[in-house]
Amino acid sequence: MTLAPISPRPLDSSPVRYDPSSSPGRASSRVQSDVPTSSSGGLFVRQDRRPRISTRRGDIHSDAFASSPSQRRRIYIGEDGLPVRDGQDPASEATFSNLNPDTSEADAMGGDSTRVIWGTNISIQDSMSAFKNFLYNFTKKYRLWADGATEEETRALGPVAEEKEYLEMLQNMRKLGVHGLNLDARNLKAYPPTLKLWHQLQAYPQEIIPLMDQTVKEVMVELAQKEMQELQRSHDATGASRARNGSSMPPLPHSDIESVATPTATPAAAAEELPNLVEEAEIRPWKVLPFGLDQAVNMRDLDPKDIDKLIAVKGLVIRATPVIPDMKEAFFKCSVCNHTMYVSIDRGKIAEPTECPRQACKSKDSMDIVHNRCVFADKQVIKLQETPDSVPDGQTPHSVSLCVYDELVDVCKAGDRVEVTGIFRSNPVRVNPRQRTIKALFKTYVDVLHIQKIDKRKMGIDTSTIEQELSEQAAGDSEGTRKISAEEEAKIKETAAREDIYELLSRSLAPSIYELDDVKKGILLQLFGGTNKSFEKGGSPKYRGDINVLLCGDPSTSKSQLLQYVHKIAPRGVYTSGKGSSAVGLTAYVTRDPESKQLVLESGALVLSDGGVCCIDEFDKMNESTRSVLHEVMEQQTVSIAKAGIITTLNARTSILASANPIGSKYNPNLPVPQNIDLPPTLLSRFDLVYLVLDRIDEVNDRRLAKHLVGMYLEDTPENASREEILPIEFLTAYISYARSNIHPVITRPAATALTDAYVQMRSLGNSLQSSERRITATTRQLESMIRLSEAHAKMRLSSTVTEDDVAEAVRLIKSAIKASATDARTGLIDMGLLSEGVSASDRRRKEDLKRAVLAVVDDNDAVRSGNAIRYSDLYRRVAEGSSVEVDGAEVQEALRALEQEGKVQIVGEGARRSVRRITGV
Repeated sequence: MTLAPISPRPLDSSPVRYDPSSSPGRASSRVQSDVPTSSSGGLFVRQDRRPRISTRRGDIHSDAFASSPSQRRRIYIGEDGLPVRDGQDPASEATFSNLNPDTSEADAMGGDSTRVIWGTNISIQDSMSAFKNFLYNFTKKYRLWADGATEEETRALGPVAEEKEYLEMLQNMRKLGVHGLNLDARNLKAYPPTLKLWHQLQAYPQEIIPLMDQTVKEVMVELAQKEMQELQRSHDATGASRARNGSSMPPLPHSDIESVATPTATPAAAAEELPNLVEEAEIRPWKVLPFGLDQAVNMRDLDPKDIDKLIAVKGLVIRATPVIPDMKEAFFKCSVCNHTMYVSIDRGKIAEPTECPRQACKSKDSMDIVHNRCVFADKQVIKLQETPDSVPDGQTPHSVSLCVYDELVDVCKAGDRVEVTGIFRSNPVRVNPRQRTIKALFKTYVDVLHIQKIDKRKMGIDTSTIEQELSEQAAGDSEGTRKISAEEEAKIKETAAREDIYELLSRSLAPSIYELDDVKKGILLQLFGGTNKSFEKGGSPKYRGDINVLLCGDPSTSKSQLLQYVHKIAPRGVYTSGKGSSAVGLTAYVTRDPESKQLVLESGALVLSDGGVCCIDEFDKMNESTRSVLHEVMEQQTVSIAKAGIITTLNARTSILASANPIGSKYNPNLPVPQNIDLPPTLLSRFDLVYLVLDRIDEVNDRRLAKHLVGMYLEDTPENASREEILPIEFLTAYISYARSNIHPVITRPAATALTDAYVQMRSLGNSLQSSERRITATTRQLESMIRLSEAHAKMRLSSTVTEDDVAEAVRLIKSAIKASATDARTGLIDMGLLSEGVSASDRRRKEDLKRAVLAVVDDNDAVRSGNAIRYSDLYRRVAEGSSVEVDGAEVQEALRALEQEGKVQIVGEGARRSVRRITGV
């Protein structure tokens, strides 16, 4: 029999574990025997010396290339024309197609042909060589040319344009122990030799990505070999120098000290001293993580033609399951002869052996699975939903399931806006879990390869918001949200050095809204935020740095537009309405997981806004039970849950920007703020800034506003454009993100003195020398608000310290907000009791005077009529006649109820027959 060699192929399987047209029964398996032998060490089961490392990645099986190129076996063909394996009986009945589907029959017969993967036009050698050429030779100039740069512009960059980007990335991966190579698909398209590979990557990702993984592994081995050769040369040079400068000590005669090292080391000892970089590169699971497709697909546009294609979708993460162990290789053991074997799993299907493969045994149904010897991978199921701004009118948001594996687990959490690159897959659904009959309806999901958190119009997350122990991880995650380049950083610092930076930033915030300068400045400082702190002296409690702002006023004053603008640029922001929100919708609710059928906790709007800004419109329309959950969130920044057996505390470290309309749709200046908007004083006092946005009639301002609105509808030409400088929204978000991430100001001694003096001065306003009343003009919450606002103002200037100027601006904002919202309508004086208690000092004094007047009338009647009761109508008439100001009937009734609760009077009868009698002590 003559054997004709065929081109080498890896091991005994195809380049890809899963062939789209093959059956699950063709899953490869590795067989080993646990029968005790002379080399197995007695009766102990033989174990591999090297720990088992799985190179599987999700549903893409890239471990077909399990060996290095030098270790690949050759395939031969017998006299009958059938290909046979090394060491196998040539009389095999296997056909060529199911033995090696990656090689054509012309190759098998000795002819020259291109090896392609069955069912595709992918040439294995061409694809691998093109990708290896890309890794070695791609430079930045190709991407610059693809983006429209000219040769002169590229030449002006000098050595930067000639940097071999991916070769440097591979070197860094080896040094840092990173296994994933982030591959920008746009670079593949920009490099001419890999243009075909770019098309194939999107059409056949199941076949191309394992080839890329193997190519990266080969390049890593080559780089490791080069480094080993350099290390060997340097080691040999060092050994030679040591030999030349050898010791003159004579050899020791005693045999007990023969093992003492001599100056000249043997070659074997020298080889043992060097680390085996090649072996380390071979056993590592190198993976290619593609991203950067030309355009992202809308979830609504996904259809059957996208199945098994590489796609990119954008959305909002609404749920992430705990880590699920996903079996990748099953371990079977024969219960008769203890023969063992590994069986690979193809897309969730285990090809369970029906008999023992050992020739001497061949027992039927004797193979049992051993779970603790199986190979598992980390898996997580994520629910991705359309973002609210991309949902068409009159439609509900669509969602899609994502499956992430290994290093991508826990990369994103609920509330993140992400762009996901992966393979769109379909799975059959069983009619009954206990039966193999499947439905005609398939369930789709995305097998994720890469996750990217990028939105240039969104600000980055404040890393100080995250817990201390997670700060490093959060900082790494937040870099993906908004990356600041070196050019942008230089421009940001140049802008921050301007004298009018405060006015410029406030002017750039919602430029289409006319005036409202103080409101814009307050919201601007809310976006920058203060610094989160914890003090060891106080038992390390967390002190919030987030600023809460309430806008209250008449309709058509641009309150909702301000909220919408902030929502567009705020990180992890959620926009909700008071009437359309429930208590569990804001915090968290319990639902049943569709996969595991267990009760799980779903995050609400406040929890999803953790680290961002939650915008709540129509704040006054909330019912009492919904508003009650905000007390804990706005001060402690947590949500405590105890329902359905789930007891936990969720983080809700968010800033709240709310807007409320007054009762009757028109603000009544004669009533305090709590009575105008029907909010409890305990909730109102938790807002750092409460702005009244009123619609006052003023001809001059009305004319300016009308001109501004009409000018917005004019044609946008240079002569009609605004002369004031306004920053673009992308630069504004980059500026705020940079300040939130890198600037953490500290209060200086002069600033602390200024804060103390301002607080004492505000408190002293309540001690009027002309009257005996004592009004509350400031509380400790106002002091903490001043600290947060001064820190935010320092962040805005990119200053690491809080100065007296920052404190002065914070005090001005606090005073302007208090002057508008906490001014007593009767006296015109500031009284914080309006916000903290809902009642001013003048109201309290008036109520006490009215109670004394009512009691005096009742006492006079008791003295005249000898204990007889006085009718309510007579009582009201006499009190009104004796008062210098107008007395309302409701006030008299409230005074009577208070006296009755104190046990001083008794009310007898109902309606018009009511009478009041004095109660005397016994």
